[in-house]
Amino acid sequence: MFKIQTYGKSELALMYFPNAQTSKGALNNLNLWIDTKPGLRMQLREICISKKAHHYTPLEVELIVESIGVPNKYCDQ
Repeated sequence: MFKIQTYGKSELALMYFPNAQTSKGALNNLNLWIDTKPGLRMQLREICISKKAHHYTPLEVELIVESIGVPNKYCDQ
């Protein structure tokens, strides 16, 4: 079962993209997904997401999961 908690940005990205060649590539892919979901980037900005932050807060993780779903490896649990 996927747990809503603080995750490093790369850590969460690698959960969604475990086959990415690098953690930076995984994070780039996650950011693309975030940008394709209407309103998600704005919601994250409204709760003070910082481009310089290295972690997603539990509230940010919750918004991401509500929008794009849980990472695949947690779907059946």
